[in-house]
Amino acid sequence: MDGLYTFKQFKKNLDDGYQIYFTYVRNRYLLFKTADNCYTQKLLTTDEKNPQPRHSMITFKRVKEIFPYMEEIEYKIGI
Repeated sequence: MDGLYTFKQFKKNLDDGYQIYFTYVRNRYLLFKTADNCYTQKLLTTDEKNPQPRHSMITFKRVKEIFPYMEEIEYKIGI
């Protein structure tokens, strides 16, 4: 991240209903808000060196932990 996009902006985008696509540890994911403190993370592509679950529910705390390491962030409106 280049420091221009803050976690506060990222959280607002999630709260506003955006679907957020990002790369994290060589895998591509889709993230969207499901309920308060509950987010759905879907694995879109895989890296065989780093196998991950295809679908998982994560908390706000986990989203905040991985945010600094997200790359290639893209948005789409609605679910």
